[in-house]
Amino acid sequence: MKKVIILSILSVVIFACKTNTATKLDNKTEVAMKGNWVVSSVNYPGSEVIKVNSFDLADSQCFVGSTWRFISNNNKGDMALTKMGCPAFSSPITWFVNKEGNFVMKVLDAGEKAKRVREGYVLKVANVSENAFQLVDRINVGGTIADVVYQFQRVN
Repeated sequence: MKKVIILSILSVVIFACKTNTATKLDNKTEVAMKGNWVVSSVNYPGSEVIKVNSFDLADSQCFVGSTWRFISNNNKGDMALTKMGCPAFSSPITWFVNKEGNFVMKVLDAGEKAKRVREGYVLKVANVSENAFQLVDRINVGGTIADVVYQFQRVN
């Protein structure tokens, strides 16, 4: 009887200490995204007239030509804006792709730990191939939801 009680208590302690990770990762997509990329285009309805501030950093068109590096084994990387006439920006990032097909990213300051950053961005991953993929952000434009599509091309 004493062994049953001890075993029961031990079982409760083990299950209570187990971390609950609600986010399951899509490792296959993460591995496909591994490497160096450039944003070749940013498209959305009304892009000729409407300005979109992407990632709270700059106008969406400033991201055309931006460089991104994704490291899949530790979900880190970096991104840099380099387009003339746009603010220069470079930063480390943390990222992952969950089973729902969402790309979750945090932009970090140099030396900052991801767990200290409370805000991030969630975009939909689409059309992943060996040399290209898209990130789709949903924005509200005058009460209508529109998709902002960031087209990524692999850099050799």
